[in-house]
Amino acid sequence: MSQRVLVLGAGSVGVFIGGHLAAAGMEVIFVGRQRILDDIAEHGLRLTDLDGGSTEVTPDRFGLALEPDEPELADLVLVTVKSADTAAAVRAVAGRLRPGTPVVSLQNGIGNASVIREILPTSIALAGMVMFNVVHSGRGCFHRASDGDLAIQDDPVVDRFADRFRAAGLPLRRHRDLRPVQWAKLLLNLNNPINALSGRPLREELAERDYRRCLALTQSEALAVMNTARIRPAQLTPVPPELMVHLLRVPDAVFRRVFGRVLAIDPLARSSMADDLALGRRTEIAWLCGEIVRLGDMVGHPTPVNRRLTELIRIAESGDTARFTGSRLFAELTGAAAAVAD
Repeated sequence: MSQRVLVLGAGSVGVFIGGHLAAAGMEVIFVGRQRILDDIAEHGLRLTDLDGGSTEVTPDRFGLALEPDEPELADLVLVTVKSADTAAAVRAVAGRLRPGTPVVSLQNGIGNASVIREILPTSIALAGMVMFNVVHSGRGCFHRASDGDLAIQDDPVVDRFADRFRAAGLPLRRHRDLRPVQWAKLLLNLNNPINALSGRPLREELAERDYRRCLALTQSEALAVMNTARIRPAQLTPVPPELMVHLLRVPDAVFRRVFGRVLAIDPLARSSMADDLALGRRTEIAWLCGEIVRLGDMVGHPTPVNRRLTELIRIAESGDTARFTGSRLFAELTGAAAAVAD
């Protein structure tokens, strides 16, 4: 029997995942903005990945809606909207889902599953993480531009759909406690504002030492705050997060030699935050650097670097499109840290 999946948030990640599920025989309904819905209605889906895989999905194999249509028929709900839109997205299906329907947050940040649980108390809200980057280049083309998998909070209800995800080429890595994974992914996502401010593709940005030094500053501060709060992030990279902070500072030639796979990213890939700024949308900075600032305030640990990055992104959101060289951004962040130290 076919399972119906409601994807709340037909953005790059939501369409890539939902498209693969549709190709594997699930009944998928995408709910999203008119711009993307029009694109995939006309062109269908061409889903490609970093390793050369390619999957075609014709428009007759998925449904499209601007608002959730018949959510009571959904067997699974995937929430892939930006974190700022979580509450509004799930309120649109509140009181309409069958009790016990699994609702999975596949979003950045730490607390989205809690928001879902509060608004949908009769559903089974689960936290999840998408560990890869997806690029939408138009005409129905969505490309997985980096390595990574799908992580999910383990629960017996996952048994209902785990096989379907595996058949779709998206095996779920189940975790009894997803929080360490969420905090570790947050550390990686602290590069998003740096990439957005650089104006460069991810591969170019990460290949330049000054930008990596900015990321090292940001992550080092975040790790110090987490340590004070007794939070231990999982290890998602070949080396522990504490060591990665130091390795980010090595010369470019050494970094390329040791961490060449880190730079194995589509040449045009940018962070989702860079895409948001380009489209004039509100970013997720409050759910990335903002999480570190809030945690720092809670435990009494200063966070000048993440606070300054938040301020710079807010300025960019207001329409200031000035781009930062690596050296200029590093000076901004070191200056902010020094001001607090004084």
